Amino acid sequence: MTFSRTALSAAERQSLLDLAEALADVARPHTLSHFRTAALGIDNKADGAAFDPVTAADRASEAAIRAHLATHRPGDGILGEEFPPKPSDTGLTWIVDPIDGTRGYLSGTPTWGVLIALADADGPFLGVIDQPYIRERFVGGLGTARVTGPSGTAQLACRAPRPLSQAVLFTTFPEVGTPAEGAAFARVAAQAQLTRYGMDCYAYALVAAGQIDLVIEAGLNAYDIAAPLAVIEAAGGIVTDWTGGSAAAGGQVLAAANPQIHAEALTLLNAGA
Repeated sequence: MTFSRTALSAAERQSLLDLAEALADVARPHTLSHFRTAALGIDNKADGAAFDPVTAADRASEAAIRAHLATHRPGDGILGEEFPPKPSDTGLTWIVDPIDGTRGYLSGTPTWGVLIALADADGPFLGVIDQPYIRERFVGGLGTARVTGPSGTAQLACRAPRPLSQAVLFTTFPEVGTPAEGAAFARVAAQAQLTRYGMDCYAYALVAAGQIDLVIEAGLNAYDIAAPLAVIEAAGGIVTDWTGGSAAAGGQVLAAANPQIHAEALTLLNAGA
């Protein structure tokens, strides 16, 4: 079925925004009931010595989101991390990471999040990055770009252009994928003013909030980047892969506060090619 986001009425836009936030609402109690407790229910999805954890909260969070969608928009597709994909009958697909940053979650850090995105054939156009423990929610798309949290509600807006030498750069894992990908990241990090690690989806929220300039990562899945992509673009930033193409499918991702610093980072990422 063909869907046109540009043909949505104001009421339809608001309905989708409300539903995206409702999905974050239903996920929150499931993540919080396990957080910083002994009842994490950790399993390892990886083979061998690798560690790719999933917790009881991951599964409960995604199950609650899927149940809510089954009631309110049963024809929409669902792509989630923990359960098989559901095809779409409407041209719309919800892309869900029930806990992005499970390693941080099981360690007790408050920088994990619930990611919810809505996509059509052209990619994600609505996203929510929700941090239940500190009760911050970043919403972007359909004319909205806002953060709501303990300090109230504010508009999201990415940082204005500045040289890379004055920029703050984030990534989750210091090794950043393969050795070649790590070397490409190192070229950018060597020119940045400050490089920080380990924030998972919260780093992308900080780009949208105007706090940092760049996030560079590799090896992502679609459910890792769909919501951050929509939120950052709504805040005026840019998210691509390392060639400047679409990042909606995951893989190598470059998220930038503005086109100027995006171009500077992109040049360095590809300098060794």
